[in-house]
Amino acid sequence: MTDNRDNWAGPAEPTPQPSNINTKPGWERDVLEKVALAGIQEQRRGRRWSIFFKILMFSYLFIVLWIVLGKNNGGVDSDLISTGKHAALIDINGVISADTEANADSVVTGLRKAFKSKHTVGVILRINSPGGSPVQSGYIADEINRLRGLHPDIPVYAVLSDICASGGYYIAANADEIYADKATLVGSIGVVMNGFGFVEAMQDLGIERRLLTAGENKGFLDPFSPLKEDEIDHVRTLLATMHNQFINVVKQGRGDRLKDDPKLFSGFLWTGEQGIELGLVDGLGSSSYVARELLGVDSVVDYTHKEPYFEQLFGRFGASVGNTLVSAFAPKMQ
Repeated sequence: MTDNRDNWAGPAEPTPQPSNINTKPGWERDVLEKVALAGIQEQRRGRRWSIFFKILMFSYLFIVLWIVLGKNNGGVDSDLISTGKHAALIDINGVISADTEANADSVVTGLRKAFKSKHTVGVILRINSPGGSPVQSGYIADEINRLRGLHPDIPVYAVLSDICASGGYYIAANADEIYADKATLVGSIGVVMNGFGFVEAMQDLGIERRLLTAGENKGFLDPFSPLKEDEIDHVRTLLATMHNQFINVVKQGRGDRLKDDPKLFSGFLWTGEQGIELGLVDGLGSSSYVARELLGVDSVVDYTHKEPYFEQLFGRFGASVGNTLVSAFAPKMQ
């Protein structure tokens, strides 16, 4: 009989447990909380760095824009002025009004800088305007004549673009000579006031107009009230007075060059070619033609006054906020 006692290994030993595993009840939740907290902290760090880099990039772009756009400071590049004798160009574009690009302050600023430069041999007003405020046009015309008196050796030429009508021609008439393209629309020497009347429409709709004033004529020309003969006479007197002022400015500026035509001051428009025949225009030519052929220079420097871009941006923003506050809270005198 074989003895198997030497081959018996005895009872199995228990498997040893790793010493680094927490056997405390609820340890799984503690581990998950630590993992989640670490993830949140990592996200926070990522957001902070993202915000930091965004601020850094915005600051860089702001500095670049300030350097590039800030060069447009409303003045004239000194490098251009230092090139020597040149024709000074000033653009008058669009409707002439206190709140548009073609306002008197901007145009007058450009004129003064142009006349002040010792390198300016002549000033060219390049006008492309349907007209606008007679007051703004008058300010510009008066300044042209004042500067011409101070600098009689610097001639002023008006070059008309697509259209030069009404207030635009009011300004042009004060130049020494006027040039245009053959297809330029020029003239419209007149004054207009227009509107609408809704009296009959309100009657048809059964709407009652309630207008209270202090001053018997304070509400004259109200579009919702019937016209009165004395109101019409008064407005016609106003328009006639301003029209005569316009006619006198054109006659003083153009002198004997004007033809004796009854339609000249009727408010009609003419082409550049017709304007030559009527004495409204001296010849056909562009601003480069005037600089080259009449002033004898090839260099043309733009003296048109422009507000710095950042001032335009913040100025418009401030104006819009101010207008909102005024509209909401300020009393009105209309």
